[in-house]
Amino acid sequence: MNDGISRRGALAIGAAAAFAASAAKAAETDPVAVLSTWDFGKAANEAALARLKAGGSLLDAVEAGAKVPEADPTNHSVGYGGYPDRDGHVTLDAIIMDDRGGVGAVAALEDIVHAISVARLVMEKTPHTLLVGEGATRFALDQGMKRTNLLTPEAEKGWREWLKTAKYQPIANIENRLPGPPGSKLNHDTIGIMARGLDGAMAAACTTSGMAFKMRGRVGDSPQAGCGLFLEKGVGAAASTGVGEEVTRIAGTARVVASMRAGLSPQAACEEAVKHIAQLRGDAIKGLQVGFLALGQDGRIGAYALLPGFTYAVTRHSGASEVLPSTSLFSQAA
Repeated sequence: MNDGISRRGALAIGAAAAFAASAAKAAETDPVAVLSTWDFGKAANEAALARLKAGGSLLDAVEAGAKVPEADPTNHSVGYGGYPDRDGHVTLDAIIMDDRGGVGAVAALEDIVHAISVARLVMEKTPHTLLVGEGATRFALDQGMKRTNLLTPEAEKGWREWLKTAKYQPIANIENRLPGPPGSKLNHDTIGIMARGLDGAMAAACTTSGMAFKMRGRVGDSPQAGCGLFLEKGVGAAASTGVGEEVTRIAGTARVVASMRAGLSPQAACEEAVKHIAQLRGDAIKGLQVGFLALGQDGRIGAYALLPGFTYAVTRHSGASEVLPSTSLFSQAA
C-alpha cells in the first residue's frame, strides 16, 4: 500500500474518530433538547427551547416550535402562506405526540393558521386521534380559534402562474431554496420537531401545508402516526420529509422506531428505511427526495436521505444550535 495513501487514510480515520468522540462528549455534557427538519427548524428549535426553559412542558415546547413556521408567510411549506392545492385551497396537516401514548392530528384543515394547536386539542379534548376536512375546521372554530384566509397574495400569484401550465413535479430539497419566480413548479414540505427533557421524556410534532398544487383532498404522510411522525416511550422518535407517498408505503417513521427498538442506532435505523424505499421502488423514486430524522430516548441522533440536500437543526439544552447536512444514499439526483 502506498505510504501517502496510508497516511491520508489514517488521518481521515483519526478525524472521524475525533468527531465521534467530540459528539459523544457533547451528548453527555450538553444533551440534545430539540431536533427538527430543515434549515428553518433552527428558529423553531429556539422557540421550543425558550418555552421549555420558561417552565412549559415538552408538548408546549414542540407546539411552540411548530407554530413558528406555521405563522411565517414567507415559508411556503407550512401554514399561513403555504402554496394551495390545484383548486386554490390551502389545506394543512399536523400531528402531535407524547411518550404516554397521546396522539392528536388533523388533515385537510382549512382557514386556521396553527394546525398544530388544533391537533393538540384533538388529543386533549376528544376521544379521537385524527379529524379531517370540514369537521376539523369546525372543531377548531368551536374551540375558539380564529378563521383566517391562508392564501397570501404571493402564494396566490404563484398558483395562478402555475395554472398556465398546470404541470406538477416535485423538486428535491425545495425546502431550503428561496422562492423562485412566479409560476415555478415549487414543491414544499414539512417541519418535524422532537424534544427531549433531561430525564429522557419526549414529545414530537409535525406540521405542513403539503405538496404545492396537489389534488384537492390529498393527504400525505405528515399527519399519519407511524408515517410522518412516530414516538415510543423508552425508544425514541422519528420524523420524515420529502415525498410523503413514498413514506406512507412503508409506514416509514414506525419502521425507523421499530428498528431502534430492535437495537439499531438512530442513524442505522434511518439508513435502513431509506434503503428499503430505494430497493422497493427502484426507478419510481428517481430524482425524488425522502429523508428520515430520528432522536433516541438516550439522546443520540440519526439522519439519512435518498439525495443530498436534506438538512436538520440541532439545539442543545445550553441553547447552542447548529444546522447540519444529512448523509444520503445517492450522491446526486440521477
